[in-house]
Amino acid sequence: MALWALLSPGVLVRTGHTVLTWGITLVLFLHDTELRQWEEQGELFLPLTFLLLVMGSLLLYLAVSLMDPGYVNTQPQSQEEPKEEQTAMVPQAIPLRRCRYCLVLQPLRARHCRHCRRCVRRYDHHCPWMENCVGERNHPLFVAYLALQLVVLLWGLYLAWSGLRFIQPWGLWLRSTGLLFTTFLLLSFFSLVVSLLLASHLYLVASNTTTWEFISSHRIAYLRQRTSNPFDRGLTRNLAHFFCGWPSGPWETLWAEEEEEGSSQAV
Repeated sequence: MALWALLSPGVLVRTGHTVLTWGITLVLFLHDTELRQWEEQGELFLPLTFLLLVMGSLLLYLAVSLMDPGYVNTQPQSQEEPKEEQTAMVPQAIPLRRCRYCLVLQPLRARHCRHCRRCVRRYDHHCPWMENCVGERNHPLFVAYLALQLVVLLWGLYLAWSGLRFIQPWGLWLRSTGLLFTTFLLLSFFSLVVSLLLASHLYLVASNTTTWEFISSHRIAYLRQRTSNPFDRGLTRNLAHFFCGWPSGPWETLWAEEEEEGSSQAV
């Protein structure tokens, strides 16, 4: 059982990420990059700063991948009925749903993840690179991780480029800098992917929507009946709610407020 736990997908993915991170960092230090030149000249501030950023990005990665993304309470509720105050907050056209997999009452914006086998509040997506869901609790940290990771990748990309020399014969150049060139290609690919991810998540956060809602709005009951996002409260309030949890409250309350505003405007 212990051996199986060590070979679980989560352990393998996180180990692979950690090994790749420190492997790339080691390549940048061992080759003739500006990082190594600073170290040889005794200028340790920038090398230490780079190492701290790498360690910070790795710790954020582990925090996001290991923490509870916002699982819905799994206490047995099969015999319970929705409370009167809960149903009062939700429009009758959008009744509280019971998950057909784990049998819990799903709040608005929650979704069952078949990989985690749990329902996640404000479900965004299941990240295979972290082997964990991105949801209500760890989504802000996920965005912070992407931002810090992008800084590290772009700095590493610059350092790798500073160590490449294209003045030697092809065979000798390949033997001396082939590993560094491979690292440069990996950093270029990762930088592009993380840049696109960060840009897309910042856009989603600014509009108070999720990846799942953005892609599958036509299949989600509380969105397909609306022409606009009922949870969007403007850029400032969206950012304050996402990063600071203000204003607080269940999504059902925001939905009810949107319904009341729509009704008053119609009158």
